[in-house]
Amino acid sequence: MEIDRERTSQDHITRKQREDKEEEEEEEEEEERVKLNPIVVLLVGAPGSGKSTFCDHVMKNCPRPWARICQDTINNGKAGTKIQCLTSAGSALKHGKSVFIDRCNLDKEQRADFLKLGGPQVEKHAVVLDLPAKLCISRSVKRSGHEGNLQGGKAAAVVNRMLQKKELPKLGEGLTRITFCQDEKDVQDTINTYNALGPSDSLSSGCFGQKNANAKIQLGIMKFLKKVDSPGDARSEANVSQKCVHNEVSKEKDHWIEGTQNCSVPSGHACEDVKDCDKVEMIADGNASDNIPTLAFPSISTADFQFNLEKASDIIVEKVEEFISKIGNARLVLVDLSHGSKILSLVRTKAAKKYVDSNKFFTVVGDITRLHSGEGLNCNVIANASNWRLKPGGGGVNAAIFSAAGPALESATKERAGSLKPGKAVVVPLPPTSPLFTREGVTHVIHVLGPNMNPQRPNFLNNDYVQGCEVLREAYSSLFEGFASIVRSYGGSSKGSSGRSVESEISPTNSGQKVKREAVYESDVNKKYKGFQKDLKPSVRNYLNGKEDLDKENGRGMTKTWGSWAQSLYNIAMHPDKHKNVVIEILDDVVVLNDLYPKAQRHLLVLAIGEGLDHLADVRREHLSLLKTMHAVGLKWTEKFLDENKSLAFRLGYHSVPSMRQLHLHVISQDFNSQHLKNKKHWNSFNTPFFRDSVDVIQEVSDHGKVVLKNEDNILSMELRCHRCRSAHPNIPRLRSHISSCQALFPTGLLQNGRLVFVPSEDGTSK
Repeated sequence: MEIDRERTSQDHITRKQREDKEEEEEEEEEEERVKLNPIVVLLVGAPGSGKSTFCDHVMKNCPRPWARICQDTINNGKAGTKIQCLTSAGSALKHGKSVFIDRCNLDKEQRADFLKLGGPQVEKHAVVLDLPAKLCISRSVKRSGHEGNLQGGKAAAVVNRMLQKKELPKLGEGLTRITFCQDEKDVQDTINTYNALGPSDSLSSGCFGQKNANAKIQLGIMKFLKKVDSPGDARSEANVSQKCVHNEVSKEKDHWIEGTQNCSVPSGHACEDVKDCDKVEMIADGNASDNIPTLAFPSISTADFQFNLEKASDIIVEKVEEFISKIGNARLVLVDLSHGSKILSLVRTKAAKKYVDSNKFFTVVGDITRLHSGEGLNCNVIANASNWRLKPGGGGVNAAIFSAAGPALESATKERAGSLKPGKAVVVPLPPTSPLFTREGVTHVIHVLGPNMNPQRPNFLNNDYVQGCEVLREAYSSLFEGFASIVRSYGGSSKGSSGRSVESEISPTNSGQKVKREAVYESDVNKKYKGFQKDLKPSVRNYLNGKEDLDKENGRGMTKTWGSWAQSLYNIAMHPDKHKNVVIEILDDVVVLNDLYPKAQRHLLVLAIGEGLDHLADVRREHLSLLKTMHAVGLKWTEKFLDENKSLAFRLGYHSVPSMRQLHLHVISQDFNSQHLKNKKHWNSFNTPFFRDSVDVIQEVSDHGKVVLKNEDNILSMELRCHRCRSAHPNIPRLRSHISSCQALFPTGLLQNGRLVFVPSEDGTSK
């Protein structure tokens, strides 16, 4: 029977080794391709907008390899099909080439298939050549020898018809970067940007250059066409097409008048021309966060009210961490005008230390009143660090917001409140007549008043930081609760955080028009949670590859039935003499061996010897001596490794929910240079709160008699972030490429309490 169990265990290991080898080969292919960092660039524009010329300029001057995919020439120099374009583009990507998709791509449906090329690990860009219609028509009419034979008089009608139906791209389609070009200078600047790309370089994500998200086409084309001199051989064709254009323009005018029903235009005014709509620009939908409610807020009380920055940053991160789970898929954005902002730096560092979800909370340098137009970031709610009178004036954020919002904000504020107490906030819906509404898409301003440490201001607390911190916490709570109430009340043809369909409209008081808002509030985590509610234990069981029950009566946390493969470490710990081929040290209480699939240059396991210690949930105060022994043995081995290579750094710790039975301590170097580091779970199991540092475990058991564990399996699916600089990366190959050269200092939290073991450099840090 024992032989059968050993054979079964060996079969499992052999099968896993074979699967890992196959994964390793696939990973190597992926890594080779990622070294070239290929990207897909969709050129979006009407005929005559300069797409082919753009490609030519970049392909001649950019050092990275490019392939141009043009449907007009895809079939051996002749027009082909979309399928041929997709096939050719996919082949180019596999060979490490970046790809230009030289088609019009003027609607979402045409772009969709191309945005699936290469999978999520390949960056997708769009360059929108949104040039004036008359320029595109002029070029199309006058050119000759066009690849697709779209030239002469017939081109005018085609261009006009296509432009009427265009849908500007959004990041939500799957794009990581969109660049809008409204004139030839914009085009040249964008060409220069792509020319400067090296083989492995990448560009920052976001929307750039968009001025009017909803403009479609300049009208009055007839006036222009009457001045166009068509080529002699196409005059009759041009005359016919002018009639067609006249009909198309008439239809377009009707379309625009109809389309202005959702525009903030004074009652009785009809948009006869796009220029009219420019005066009351509709809310832009420019990036992936279009439908995500977003609050942009400044640091409260740290400027005029001179609150201590260290204390303020602690409170910001504390309150963000508390509220981030209450606002569903909404986001919080801390904003400061200065690139050298100390408060932003402190908050970023502390948020990273606490592993705050960077998709739901991040910092931005910019003008809070111009986040959409200046930074490409849609924030529908902004917070104002107000004075107690709720009046314009003073300086800083308060003056800037009142100035940018115009008199409409002051009037709306008066209707809500006459004054504000420290620690309180008031939500003010922004009238559609406000420039902040029409230009930036801001629907609400939340005034909030924090504590005052400036003796020149009212309610001076005379450095009483006990009361000051209490008031500041209340201020952020009031602010975030106000934002949460907006999120709950927001409408649109989407599901709210409760999962039900919500539809509402905001009606401007000074307009007969309505502005519809759409927002998606249900996060992926909420969706997963709904699935867990029905069948929690099977969900956890599936994750752990065994049966798990929560035993609250005895406080033992989790008990589990382990699969045969997961028993391997247990078998080694119980019978170390039978496994001398893998064991490198046997002591009275522990066994040491190399991890079979190391995730770094040096990766050891220190196993506890003894029954009843399957994982951390089984540890109690009586095991404190054993934990210290395991830690001491781990330190001994790190000293040996550091003598051999002083550039290494080590962490010693446990997985919150291990995949293998028998309590074991990981001793792992922080280079993570290993071919066995293959997926997100591998990385996050060592670089998120899922990995519990040995010193913290010992302290917790000493103080509380046990380790407090949470159901943290969702942590393993978090985004990939560098363990040094905390930068985000889309996949393991790119992360590994980054960490091989990252020289940032380790986060402060790791450098404290002996969590990181290393040979200090001359300045006392680990390099």
